[in-house]
Amino acid sequence: MADRLVCRDCHRVQESEEIEACISCGSTSLTEDWAGYVVISHPEKSQIAEEMDVTEPGTYALKVR
Repeated sequence: MADRLVCRDCHRVQESEEIEACISCGSTSLTEDWAGYVVISHPEKSQIAEEMDVTEPGTYALKVR
């Protein structure tokens, strides 16, 4: 299994295989230093998505350093 990178801007979790920018927001500020994650499938109905300002379904890190 490949290592996972997280975007420091939108907290989206993604596989690190040849990734240069975030697939959601386009940021190049990616890190391997993160903890915990949440899978959001219906952001329009999710209180957690609202708190995290998430509008797209996906996997998001809870804490990014």
